[in-house]
Amino acid sequence: MIDFNTLSKEELINLKQDLQKQYDGYLSLKLDLNMSRGKPCKEQLDLSNDMLNIKDYISSDNIDLRNYGILDGIKEAKDFFGSLLDIASKNIIIGGNSTLNMIYDAISRLYIFGYNGYTPWHKLDKVKFLCPVPGYDRHFDILEKFNFEMINIPITKDGIDMDMVEALCKEDESIKGIICVPLYSNPTGTCYSDETIKRLAKMETKAKDFKIFYDNAYAIHYVYEKINLYNIFDACKKYNTEDRIYYFFSTSKINFPGGGISLLAGSDNTIKDTLKHLSIQTIGYDKINQLRTVKFLKDKENTLKFMDKHANILKPKFDIVLNTLKENFKDNPILKWEEPKGGYFVSVNTENGLAKKVVSMCKELGVILTDAGSTYPKKLDPNDSNIRLAPSFPSIEELKKAMDIFCLCVKIATIDKMLA
Repeated sequence: MIDFNTLSKEELINLKQDLQKQYDGYLSLKLDLNMSRGKPCKEQLDLSNDMLNIKDYISSDNIDLRNYGILDGIKEAKDFFGSLLDIASKNIIIGGNSTLNMIYDAISRLYIFGYNGYTPWHKLDKVKFLCPVPGYDRHFDILEKFNFEMINIPITKDGIDMDMVEALCKEDESIKGIICVPLYSNPTGTCYSDETIKRLAKMETKAKDFKIFYDNAYAIHYVYEKINLYNIFDACKKYNTEDRIYYFFSTSKINFPGGGISLLAGSDNTIKDTLKHLSIQTIGYDKINQLRTVKFLKDKENTLKFMDKHANILKPKFDIVLNTLKENFKDNPILKWEEPKGGYFVSVNTENGLAKKVVSMCKELGVILTDAGSTYPKKLDPNDSNIRLAPSFPSIEELKKAMDIFCLCVKIATIDKMLA
């Protein structure tokens, strides 16, 4: 595709007419294609069907898991995730199927009760959180729910702008935390460098109860390349900052989102503080499902082989998205995009002021994308340019059609802006 900037006004008008005919043709088809969320497709879900046949309910230490008890999770699950993620099992609490639930609860406890004697956040005049952007909309929704002030932190090739993070945290006591996805970030696919993780661990913070909400949701969700993160607990141990880490992970995109298990990991102090409140909040999570999950995944080696099967399903879909973008915009810089090594998304940027229009045009043709602006706090993308594409859920044929429509809408919206 030729660079639109080299075309005359007359050439742009003629091209717009041709593209509009294609648009009208799609309009008549009344399509219904959804690529708005990073949901596993049926083929991915089917990989775990055998897990439903596992009926065990007696633990390795002969405990009947059908009954009450074991607040922090069964030993098998804690040991399994400890090995998978290189975290001491004693520093893990196993939860239900939702990591977001565990994040919300952790913030709620800090807000209501504070951390180990520090002032509860609801008693403070203002609480601020650092938010890597573009980022995960549901993280921002949680922070907005508590009326925290959210500060945009630009994503860089190494993770986040650590110069900015360090400068802000050093001077402002009301900055109480950062919430981030350190590996195959949502939506950019960014992987935090060793140096970024070390700087997060050692940086000076004016707030003594500063927290890093480390949502490592895609820790083993590679598509093109396996990336190993530097262990943030090792870094924090070196700098005596272990209490600042709240680490989250789940099996929701490994097995079944509707029947996964999640975890919170933290320092000895964090686990003790969390269990103090959790013992009143709940009797315990689904222990039978914890055992079933471990019995199915077995160990780290088997789990990583299992993730190869996911990658084999996802890779052709990511190929379609990335190859279609290259075919349409390689020589036409009206659209820029990231090429992730894993995760569930592809992040693209239109020219400024066009993201909402492109998403709206796609919707009119029956292609549902994540709402423009969602990758920024309060859905306010200052440039109105970022769009998150989620390739996983549609079929191959649906995805091909959806990407053709997306590219068509980008072209029409851009020409309209140029002619205006």
